[in-house]
Amino acid sequence: MLYENDGVSIYDKSKASVGYTIFWTLGTSTVKLMDMNGTIVNEWDMGGLPGNYGYLLPNGNMLAAIRTDQQVLGLAAKGGHIVEMDWDGNIVWEHIDHFQHHDFRRLENGNTCYIRWELMPEELAAKVPGGKAGEEHEDGIYSDGIQEIDADGNTVWEWHFATDIEDYSKYPICPIEHRKEWAHANTICPLPDGDYLISFRQNHLIARIDRKTKKFSWYMCDHKLGHQHDVQMLENGNILVYANGAHGPYHGPNEGSRIFEIDPKTDETVWEYVGSPPYTFDSPFISGCQPMPNGNMLICEGRSGRLFEVTREGEIVWNFNSPHVSDTPPYAPGRSIFRCYRYAADSPEIAGRLGDPSWSK
Repeated sequence: MLYENDGVSIYDKSKASVGYTIFWTLGTSTVKLMDMNGTIVNEWDMGGLPGNYGYLLPNGNMLAAIRTDQQVLGLAAKGGHIVEMDWDGNIVWEHIDHFQHHDFRRLENGNTCYIRWELMPEELAAKVPGGKAGEEHEDGIYSDGIQEIDADGNTVWEWHFATDIEDYSKYPICPIEHRKEWAHANTICPLPDGDYLISFRQNHLIARIDRKTKKFSWYMCDHKLGHQHDVQMLENGNILVYANGAHGPYHGPNEGSRIFEIDPKTDETVWEYVGSPPYTFDSPFISGCQPMPNGNMLICEGRSGRLFEVTREGEIVWNFNSPHVSDTPPYAPGRSIFRCYRYAADSPEIAGRLGDPSWSK
């Protein structure tokens, strides 16, 4: 979406879910936390470029990934250095894996999980279906794995797409995508029972990984997802996903992105958000969404750096066009934001650290 006004252009105090929103503009070195008026209330100087995003933990610390200069494979969304910082920007925990990319999460038991690249053996890479022939990485084909580590960095559980999944034919790469990756995982969502939801962009694939068997207990491989991001499970058991729209049925000059709520029992879409008209909401890559306590949806339209909140009926009740611009190639001059999160003033992540949020009254 084009920028009509920088900053907060819509704020309906009677309908918006009030809180503080955290975001990290790609190509910059500072994670920012802002109030509903767009005023920055805290910043973390990361000392490097983003490994995509940062978010607050229940103890008030911030977990983020920083891009490292080692093992630069030319693949998107590299991280490599996961850090936990306190409110004042001091590093209190860190872990380095130069193959880490896209997503990472802190688990309730204190462990940390993340996605990492893994080079496939030639005999397995030859079985990968789909994609443009001849457009492999110079090393071959990289697949994805999940690494779960304890506070000391010891691996306590791991999963490997290339070896834990047997029937490759079910998950072909989009025919107009390259074959450098199988399959560009961009989201991991830990579930209460230890399972994981995962999103694979190259395949239009979202899946639930059974922790014990390491197989998919449920999956959807459908081009309507449009190289999706930010898959997550709602409290009602439904699946929420940001359907970017790229290379899907909604891709085109008059179309855009969508937010889908999917019932995994039937694979039916039970709710969706689409722009009005559709092209007013469009980000073919990155991006995310977060359900709000009042039933609204906070949406990160990542490409343009637009954050906005909608009701279940589709009414926009808060809108922020980021004025923060990167001057670092290849991001410059861009305002892209991978993902954002909002926290209520009385949440564990914020409570007592910012005083009386008088701006919300």
